[in-house]
Amino acid sequence: MAVTPRTTLEQWATLAAVVDEGGFAAAGDALDRSQSAVSYAIQQLQAALPVPLTEHKGRRTLLTEAGTTLLRRARAVLGEVAALEALAASLAQGWEGELRLAADLIFPPALLYEALGTFGPVCRATRVEVVESVLSGTTEALLRREVDLAIVGQLPPGFLGTRLMAVEFVPVAHRDHPLNALGRAVTLEDLKRARQIVVRDSGSRRRIDAGWLGADERWTVSHIKTSIEILKNGLGFAWIPREHIAAELASGLLVQLPLAEGGSRRVDLHLVYADREAAGPATRELARILTALCARSVAGAGAA
Repeated sequence: MAVTPRTTLEQWATLAAVVDEGGFAAAGDALDRSQSAVSYAIQQLQAALPVPLTEHKGRRTLLTEAGTTLLRRARAVLGEVAALEALAASLAQGWEGELRLAADLIFPPALLYEALGTFGPVCRATRVEVVESVLSGTTEALLRREVDLAIVGQLPPGFLGTRLMAVEFVPVAHRDHPLNALGRAVTLEDLKRARQIVVRDSGSRRRIDAGWLGADERWTVSHIKTSIEILKNGLGFAWIPREHIAAELASGLLVQLPLAEGGSRRVDLHLVYADREAAGPATRELARILTALCARSVAGAGAA
C-alpha cells in the first residue's frame, strides 16, 4: 500500500519565500539555502498535493488559483506556529501571565498605542490590561495593588517614580463659541458666565478637582473624548491636554481661549511601579518602552 507523502511547514515557508522574493534564487538567498534546495522543496510540496500550485507563463512562474488559496491558508498556519514558538520562548524566560497598567487619561494616546504596539511582539505570553483612570483613580489603583505599573500626574506618598513628560492643558472652545467672539482677552468673569466641561475624577475615596472650576454652569463627563466631542458641538469650554486636540486646533475647529492671565497649565506625568522589587520581566520591559518613547517625544518637541 503506497504511503501518501505529507507536506511540511518548511515546504510551505519555502513556497511563501519564493512568492515574496520573486524567484527561486532570491528565495534561496533569503532562506540561506541553495537554489537547488529551494527547488527540491517546492517539488516535494507539489508531489504531496492533488492540485497544481504553480503554472508557467512565459519565463515567469505564477501561483495558480488553487495555489493562491492554499498559500493564504498556509501563511495563517505559519503565523500561528511563529506565535506558538514566541509564546514558548516567553514562558521559558519567566514572563508574567498578566500585566496591568493604569494610565491617566491625560497621557498622550498615541504614545500609549505605540508602546503597546512595541511591547506586543516582544511578549506574546503576557495578557495586558490597561486601566484608564483620572486623577485620584490612578493613585488608588496603585495603592490597592490593582495594577503593576501606573502613569500618574502626582506621585502618591511612599512611592518613587520616573518623570516621563509634562502635559500642557489649554482652555479651548469651538471657534464660534461666544468666548471666542469677545474681541478681547477672556477674563475670570467671562469664564464664570460660560459652561465648563470637566472630566470626573475616577477615584472612589476622594475626588480631586483639577483645572479652573468657577463656572456657574458645569457639565461633568467620564472621559476626555466625550468632553472634546461636546466642545466640537459648541456646548462649552474646557481645559484639554494640547496633544489630545492637535488636529482640532490645527484645523481651527477648536480655538485656544485668549485668557487675560493663566493661559495654560502643565502637569508632570510619572511612571510608578506598584512594587519595583517584585516586578517581572514583562513589567520592566513595558516600563522601559514607555520611558524610551516619552524621552524621544520630549526630545522631538524640544528640537521643534
